[in-house]
Amino acid sequence: MKMQIEVIKNSKKWISISLIFIFISIGSLIVKGLNYGIDFSGGSLFQLRFENTVNLKEVNSTLDKIGKEISQFAGTGRKVQISEGKEVLIRVQEIAEHDKDKFYDKISEIGKYEIIKEDKVGASVGKELKTSAIYSLLIGGTLIVGYITLRFEFMFALAAILALLHDIIIAIGGISILGYEIDTPFIAAVLTILGYSINNTIVVFDRIRETLKKKTDLTFGEVLNKSINQVMVRSLNTSVTTLLAIISILIFGGESLRTFITTLLIGMIAGTYSSIFIASPIIYFLEKDRDKKVENSKYLEKEEDEYKEKIVV
Repeated sequence: MKMQIEVIKNSKKWISISLIFIFISIGSLIVKGLNYGIDFSGGSLFQLRFENTVNLKEVNSTLDKIGKEISQFAGTGRKVQISEGKEVLIRVQEIAEHDKDKFYDKISEIGKYEIIKEDKVGASVGKELKTSAIYSLLIGGTLIVGYITLRFEFMFALAAILALLHDIIIAIGGISILGYEIDTPFIAAVLTILGYSINNTIVVFDRIRETLKKKTDLTFGEVLNKSINQVMVRSLNTSVTTLLAIISILIFGGESLRTFITTLLIGMIAGTYSSIFIASPIIYFLEKDRDKKVENSKYLEKEEDEYKEKIVV
């Protein structure tokens, strides 16, 4: 006989664990806030192509020297990406026009180069990106509610949205605690978490619906618990496989992918947890009356059987 994890019976414990992480995340967002990158706060971008191959260490070393004269190039405020060994992309907080000449002068210490691109992201553009990001999340959430309501029931959609909020809050809160810089790939990571989490949740909901269709003596809570246990191994296997790939990228992917991959890692762990231990317990709390209906139905069937027996006698 397979071991059954009592998800519904211990649902208050599972939800309490989530609430602790949610409160910590919200606390960090209130106290520390988010570290917005130049995509959102505005800044300057330089794309250079060197004649010879360069490495990240020597570029950062030169930028540190430049940072002694131009503060925007110092510390963690800058972002550096190297592609094909020769092309360097540098993002920093917005700098004055007269400082650009100093930068180009000093960067030549690395070697000969040509300027591929020089661009400036204004604060107004960053504000538009924030607004677009919020709209993307709201539209995505609305479409998810509509889809699940049509496929299942509104209570299922409500439970799914609460589980998604759980995942997003914890993922964003985790990045806030770590102090990582928020950029446009971060939004892509959050939207990816939405898709991943809702996929896992729908798998569980689909099994619940199939079990409810069958004639069974189980209560509504028992149906939920049985369905969760039937798909739990599948959900965990999928999540572990995905997480192994994410961890590999986190280790070998470099600085430029750090925020994106870390957000995915936190969000997918939270999403796996919520699809098993949060979404279904929320349905149970929202529809506790179903247990009573099942029990009343069993009682009426028993009374009817006893009455028939008396008539026969």
